[in-house]
Amino acid sequence: MPGPLNGLKIVELGSIGPGPFCGMLLADAGATVIRIERPGVMVDRHDAMLRSRMIVHLDLKDAQDQERLLDIVQDADALFEGMRPGTLERLGLSPDRLLARNSRLVIGRMTGWGQTGPLSKAAGHDLNYIALSGALHGIGPSAHPVPPLALVGDFGGGGMLLAFSLTAALLHAQATGQGQVIDCAMTEGSGQLMAAFYSYMATGLWQDKREANIVDGGAPFYGVYETQDGKFVSIGAIEPQFYTLLLQSLGLEDDARFADQMDTSKWPELKKVIASLIKEKTQAHWCNLMENTDICFAPVLSLKEAPLHPHAKARNAFIEVEGILQPAPAPKYSLTPMAPPRVPETVEMPSAHNS
Repeated sequence: MPGPLNGLKIVELGSIGPGPFCGMLLADAGATVIRIERPGVMVDRHDAMLRSRMIVHLDLKDAQDQERLLDIVQDADALFEGMRPGTLERLGLSPDRLLARNSRLVIGRMTGWGQTGPLSKAAGHDLNYIALSGALHGIGPSAHPVPPLALVGDFGGGGMLLAFSLTAALLHAQATGQGQVIDCAMTEGSGQLMAAFYSYMATGLWQDKREANIVDGGAPFYGVYETQDGKFVSIGAIEPQFYTLLLQSLGLEDDARFADQMDTSKWPELKKVIASLIKEKTQAHWCNLMENTDICFAPVLSLKEAPLHPHAKARNAFIEVEGILQPAPAPKYSLTPMAPPRVPETVEMPSAHNS
C-alpha cells in the first residue's frame, strides 16, 4: 500500500480499544499490519478499526502456532500487544524470546496502568485510567466529572501514543539495528495530554476545579449553548478581537457587563445572558450568522450530520468502505498519500519452521 509507512511489517496481537486503533493508524499510513486472532474469533469485516489488515488465526497456547508466530516475527519490524502484564511471559512468548528471533524487533506493550507498579495487575478501563491521571477531574460540569467517551485514555492517551512510540522506536531500530520494548500505559498517556493544564496550574492560570477556567466551560465566550430547536452550537471566542465579534453578533457590544472579558466573577451571570440569547434562535440561524467568521464558531453535529457538512465533504474527511461510512485516513501527505481503506482479509498461515 502507498503511504509513508509503506514497506513496514507490523504484527498486532488481537486486543480491544487502543490496540486496534493503533493498528488502524499504522495500516492507514501504509504499513502491512498482520493481526493475530484466536481460533474461532469472528472478525467484523465492517469494523473501521480493523480496516486494511491481514487477519491470521493462531492459538498462542499451542507450540506449533507459537512457531508460526515466530516465523511471522522473524522478518517483522514491530509487534504490539494489549494483554495484562505477564501474559506473554506465561504463554512462553516473552520479549526476550521474540528478540532472540529478531533482534531488530520493536515490541509495544499497551496496558492501562503500565507493566509495573501496585496497580499493574488490576483490571481497569479507560475511565479508570484517566481518573488516576487527573484528566477526568477536569472534564464536565462543576457538579461532577463526565466520561469523555473513550477518547482520552483508549484512543488519545493509548492507541495514538502507542502508534507514535512504535514509530519512534522503529526509527531508532533502523539507525542502530537494535529493537527494544515499549511500556505504554494509558494512565501516563492521558497524563501527557494534561501537560498544558499542569503547567497552567503551576503558574496560577488554572483553578483545579471544573467550570472555572477558560476552556473547561467556565468562560461565557468558550462553551456549548443550546439553540431554539434543541440543537447546540460551540463558541470559542478567546482572543479579544474574536470576543468583540461575538458581542457584536449578539448585540452586546454596548453592554457594560461584558467590557472586562477576563473578570471571572461575572462569568456565571454572562453565561446566562448568552445562553438566553442563543436559545431564542435555531442552530441554522446561528450558522448563517456566525459560521465562516472569526468568532470561532461551529455547530455541534451528530455522527450522522458530521459527514454531510460542506467542509467535511470538501476535505473528503469521511469515506465509505463497502457501504460503511467512517472517518477517512488522516492526515494528508503531499508525497506519500494514503490508499483508501479496505476491509480486513483473513489469510491462512503455512506450517511453521522450527528454528
